[in-house]
Amino acid sequence: MAMQRSILPLSGVKIVDFGQYIAGPAVAMVLADLGATVVHIDPPSGPLWNSPANATLNRNKLILSIDLKTDGGLSRARALIEEADVVVENFRPGVLCRLGIDFSALRKARPDLITVSLPGFASNDQLRRDWRAFEAVIAASSGLFTDIGMNRVLRGINPSFSPLPLASAYGTMLAASATVLALQARERSGIGDQIEVPLACAVMEGLAYNSINIEDYPLRYKTQREREFERRRELRLPMDLSYEAAQELLDPFARSYKCKDGRMFYVLCTSHKHHAKRCLQVLGLYEGLVTDGFVEQDDIYLPISEWRSDVALAYSPLSKYWADRIAGRMKAAFLTRTAKEWERIFGEGQVPGAPQRWLQEWITDDHAKCAGLMIEIDDPMYGRMVQPGPVAWLEESGETMLEPAPRKWVSFDQALAALSVPVTRPTARQANSSAGWLDGVRVLDLSNAIAGPHSACYLARFGAEVIKVDPTSPLYDPLITVVYGMNHMRGKRSILVDIHSSGGREVFERLVKLVDVVIWNATDGKVKRMGLDQEGLKALNQDAIFCQLDCFGGVRRGPRSDYLGYENHIQATTGIMLRSGGSADTPEEYAHVGTLDVMGGFGMALGLAAALYQKARTGHAGRARISLAALSGILQVPFCYDHKGREPFDEPAGLDAKGYGALTRVYETASGRNLLVSALEAELPRLAEVEGLEGLTDVLKRDRISFFASAIGRASAEEWLSRFRAVDIGAAICESVPAIRSANSRPADGDAGTEQGSYSFSIFSNHPSGHAVTQVDGYAIRPRVGNIYALSPAEKYGASTRQVLQQLQYNETEIDALLAAGAVSESWCREYLPS
Repeated sequence: MAMQRSILPLSGVKIVDFGQYIAGPAVAMVLADLGATVVHIDPPSGPLWNSPANATLNRNKLILSIDLKTDGGLSRARALIEEADVVVENFRPGVLCRLGIDFSALRKARPDLITVSLPGFASNDQLRRDWRAFEAVIAASSGLFTDIGMNRVLRGINPSFSPLPLASAYGTMLAASATVLALQARERSGIGDQIEVPLACAVMEGLAYNSINIEDYPLRYKTQREREFERRRELRLPMDLSYEAAQELLDPFARSYKCKDGRMFYVLCTSHKHHAKRCLQVLGLYEGLVTDGFVEQDDIYLPISEWRSDVALAYSPLSKYWADRIAGRMKAAFLTRTAKEWERIFGEGQVPGAPQRWLQEWITDDHAKCAGLMIEIDDPMYGRMVQPGPVAWLEESGETMLEPAPRKWVSFDQALAALSVPVTRPTARQANSSAGWLDGVRVLDLSNAIAGPHSACYLARFGAEVIKVDPTSPLYDPLITVVYGMNHMRGKRSILVDIHSSGGREVFERLVKLVDVVIWNATDGKVKRMGLDQEGLKALNQDAIFCQLDCFGGVRRGPRSDYLGYENHIQATTGIMLRSGGSADTPEEYAHVGTLDVMGGFGMALGLAAALYQKARTGHAGRARISLAALSGILQVPFCYDHKGREPFDEPAGLDAKGYGALTRVYETASGRNLLVSALEAELPRLAEVEGLEGLTDVLKRDRISFFASAIGRASAEEWLSRFRAVDIGAAICESVPAIRSANSRPADGDAGTEQGSYSFSIFSNHPSGHAVTQVDGYAIRPRVGNIYALSPAEKYGASTRQVLQQLQYNETEIDALLAAGAVSESWCREYLPS
């Protein structure tokens, strides 16, 4: 196995992992999966979080117990760090320094060292930096329990607790990608970095598509749910819709349907030029709708006042009239076959759809096993164990990652020996203090929807030069391209090319020859047809790195590897929707837009970083892979495992969930605001000293929830927060995303937002769209050495077509000819955001 691991891209990288709970250990696990040698350090009492998930988080690691509060323990820790390339920790700001591990001092002595910190809140957040930042505390502070998910809002469910560690999941992918980007930059400069990735910043970046605010947002983009919400708010009506009533407001091409076997099947094929029509065709419904007078609008990028029809299958939302008619017929059609049968029909018909499954079903799913999305490992504590597979890999070495070594407890001497294996480190040179980690790297972004484009946008903040290629005739409606693009098109130049025309193909091939990296979210078949498979790309540009993201892919091919899908299909397939809804009959999307997609963007950047690092070390340009299905394991890592004797899958589920028992739970206060309390069983004596909680230690465990509810209901949320903070108990007021945005927005000033604390938004009053746009900053990665660039607002699609063609050595006559032939275009429509 050691010889096999030597082919992995991070082979030779040595890491000391001080992480506890999820984020820190998960970062080190991801890097260990990619080949790094990792020594994980626990306190003498053992890990702070006692969970079987630690078997996953510490695979491929050597585990050592060290007491940092003793001189001997501190000396041993420093000896290990002296041999390391990277040190990872996720304590509160300053904790490790007070214990004697000072990252600034360590880097002064060893400038090549890379340190990575993942505090709950930013070190420059004077209000929250010292809070006991458990996962639920960060979630409550960041609006996750209050208004993420339109159905819960319409049903008047506020707050709604979720056990998914979204902050840690986003933080993991951000920090892991940043670490490897810093490693590849170190190959050129010899200089490491001191990186901070606050989890609150990470989760706000992850919610970018939910938190954006566009002034004078055209009515045409508002869904039936959004319109109903606004109607009720304006008329001061209660938000009290039933589950069934809320479902009827969904687009017929973005909802679950009951099948012949009683199981639910999730469809998401809105906004695409072909998917909704294919869906109706495989259901046998399309011709009937045409017979009934269904006439589609062809150019959906015209102002809606100029439409000749009020409906288009490629456009979302549909009118209420046609949405209801189509949904009624789809309900009847789905009842004619089982969910499994529909899965095959939709998959083979290239229509995005998936049955709703529970997590325990996904863990044993045939595709998950065949594709390497779930793997087996012999853990020394739990025996044969099923765990999530790798989240990112290179095609040529991914197979090695499917057989990780189980965690192993070792002595100090064994740990030191593992880290002392000689490896040539790059020679330190004078670092450019204004340089980004990816300065000069040219990226060709062929991707669509959210995950792929978000990855390329993320790379731009580190200095990558990104050219975004889209077809001359858009594949998606303006909601997907223009509205979502206000986030992921930032910092890019846009060119529109008909790659299937002879002139457009030539433009495309010149672009591929120009760049260092090509990014695309596509299945293997599409990649081959485009000529971007290994041989095809080699013929065009043998030095280019290809990065591929898809929905269901894994290291190996499985029965559903070529099925189309979006992030909501992974939510359905892996049990996220059923947990969110609470039962097999009431699936609910988790969050609203981009939950896994944004993680996919960060994950693709990790794959690229690993390929860049490998290329810098060996000269070989690898092919990076990631899938949304692979990422679901990180998002569900606290419960995504199985072994003999496993405890029941009984984590909090359903929109009515309020927490884990009494000690991690949301309570209503006297002021009407909701307060999240997050405490440990060992902290009961300290809790009992809090004013208003006297006598807690005498309360039976089964009566604690009612005790807390009664007590907390007697004082305001602010008063309780002060009381809990005084004794260092985790607590947070359940904030809302609009309130966070309002309190933390400033006029766009050319700064990335890294100096703004845990929450930071910029207001672009002169946005190219003509609308004032407020959006979260790209601010979660905070290096001391590498530069983070504030990105320009998203330009109109096609705005840089002529400029890019000039860069490709086309003269003005040739450009005009390409435009006249339709091989390229400078716009899809008159308006930036069609009205």
